[in-house]
Amino acid sequence: MAMLHVDIVSAEESLYSGEGEMVFAPAEQGEVGIAPEHAPLLTRLVPGEVRVLTPEGMQSFFVSSGILEIQPSVVTILSDVAERAADIDEHAALEAKRRAEATLAERRKDEVDLVRAQAELAEALARLHLIQRQRERNQRR
Repeated sequence: MAMLHVDIVSAEESLYSGEGEMVFAPAEQGEVGIAPEHAPLLTRLVPGEVRVLTPEGMQSFFVSSGILEIQPSVVTILSDVAERAADIDEHAALEAKRRAEATLAERRKDEVDLVRAQAELAEALARLHLIQRQRERNQRR
């Protein structure tokens, strides 16, 4: 079977570099599925889950946002913040969600604070959604 070379890189580290049969990523216009020989594409990512189907099974990662570059045999994901699904701190995500919601509830904040709070809320919700999906997958095993 044809394979892709997949690189997932955050500002701090390379999280994954290896082969993948398929990659699923949260693009701006919706989730994209990428198979070998996919047409070249460059698009922005939104907060969410990146899944890489490897010969050993599915691996999941969280990305805050970033860039997705697709070439026929190479997928590169560059994100400011990325982490392995198993490393997500649920308590920290819940606290970030609470803080962002509190900021949004205070209508006296300036527009920059509101935009920042909306972005933080989107990231926290994406992390919590990924944690829930991981739990559901583990229950099915």
